Amino acid sequence: MLKLSRLTDYAAVVMAQIARHPEQSHAAAELADAVQLPHPTVSKTLKMLVKAGLLESRRGAQGGYSLARPASRITAIDIITAIEGPVAMTECSHAEGDCDLAATCGVSDNWQRVSLAVRTLLDSVTLAHLADTAPIKLPVQLPIQSVSLAADTA
Repeated sequence: MLKLSRLTDYAAVVMAQIARHPEQSHAAAELADAVQLPHPTVSKTLKMLVKAGLLESRRGAQGGYSLARPASRITAIDIITAIEGPVAMTECSHAEGDCDLAATCGVSDNWQRVSLAVRTLLDSVTLAHLADTAPIKLPVQLPIQSVSLAADTA
């Protein structure tokens, strides 16, 4: 099964909670209570999101966590990458990919197209979309039909 880790899911939940109240700083304990997750898990997630540049952390009486940029400029792929690393369907589907079968497998170009289509779709979903309770309207036709790889232009 292809699925995101629990920690990535929690990161999206915590980010959405912060996005719903962007005017204030949020303490880790307050966020943990609001989303009903264990405080240590929320703290770990927050540190990863700060390290990735998606959140800012301030100490002191007015301290806490806030979005590093507007929710409309943070995408699902940003959140996933912050926790999981690069989004790719197979080892050869991302820039640092290394595969001994790439020259003979016969499917790497198409896997790269699928990976690019998935990344493009995830890049079109913003934190503002995720934080909204209304259903996201996704495109009916996925962009895979128009995906071209660097190898196509060479």
